[in-house]
Amino acid sequence: MPTRKASVDRRGPGRRPAPRGSDRARALLDYGRVVLDAEARAIGELRLDRSFATGVEWILACKGQVILTGIGKPGFVAQKISATLASTGTRSIYLHPAEAAHGDLGRVSRRDLLVALSNSGETEEILRLLPAVKRIGAKVVAMTRDRHNPLARASDLVLAIGDIEEACPMGLAPTASTAALLAVGDALAMTVLENRPFRQEEYALYHPGGKLGRHLMKVRELMRDGEGNPLVREDATLQDAVAVMTQTPGRPGACTVVNRRGALVGIFTDGDLRRLVERKAVDFGAPVSGVMTRNPRTVRPEDRLMTAARVLREAQIDQVPVVDEKGRAIGILDVQDLLAARVL
Repeated sequence: MPTRKASVDRRGPGRRPAPRGSDRARALLDYGRVVLDAEARAIGELRLDRSFATGVEWILACKGQVILTGIGKPGFVAQKISATLASTGTRSIYLHPAEAAHGDLGRVSRRDLLVALSNSGETEEILRLLPAVKRIGAKVVAMTRDRHNPLARASDLVLAIGDIEEACPMGLAPTASTAALLAVGDALAMTVLENRPFRQEEYALYHPGGKLGRHLMKVRELMRDGEGNPLVREDATLQDAVAVMTQTPGRPGACTVVNRRGALVGIFTDGDLRRLVERKAVDFGAPVSGVMTRNPRTVRPEDRLMTAARVLREAQIDQVPVVDEKGRAIGILDVQDLLAARVL
């Protein structure tokens, strides 16, 4: 995957007069864009070949775990690639090459695949690690500059990114090269994901604390059921309904009204009670069925929370009953539950 060298202005700060005011801001913006252009060009000129396809096949066939290693800036890129693989269904860890030489090599088995990142291919800590990895029996994939450096020659497969000029005024700090390494790593991870069964539910399982994971959670995971489900029969009085709303743990601010078979027939909420008070039409001895909202919006326990959130927003309501396939009221979802879970 060779690339052409990026063209970066290497004039040091002492070689041109320091601009002032708006001129300085313009100069800062201009050089920032030079860096972005250099990194974008480095990524845009990457060329994948059959080695990339082989790497994907090796990851898909790996019976152990995919181990990423690297040191310095490529080490941080290796950690990110490993995290992406792990979050999308591929068992993966990051192995620090220096720590590996002091016992962490015990994490490696012959069923594993080691992916080593080094732009130069001359990183001593990685080169010292490879003979032991080979003795264990794990395959080694190198992500590096070319196919001729020491790392490439010691590996079973090489993903070459080409000779990339860094987007650094001194030409030293890893910038464009790490952007290219990260892009190839993401391409690997996403191509693996595209070619292995991995459902959104599994993604949510691995991301319980993230916004995407929370939105993929199911209603059944957050709904109030059992003692927390405020149910009254349709022949109950308004007083009974208010008592249930008040006494149910969590005080949901609503109760679902069901018939003798437990099927949902309506809902009565705090808002309904306030409107009766405003109209001076409160009769606590009257049946709740006469003042409830019939045919309310509902959700199923297997619906996603994002679907329930949309129902609450569109209907401008604070509670929505949860019904099963037979229409029985098996729970209730409150807007406060969604807020607490940071879905809304």
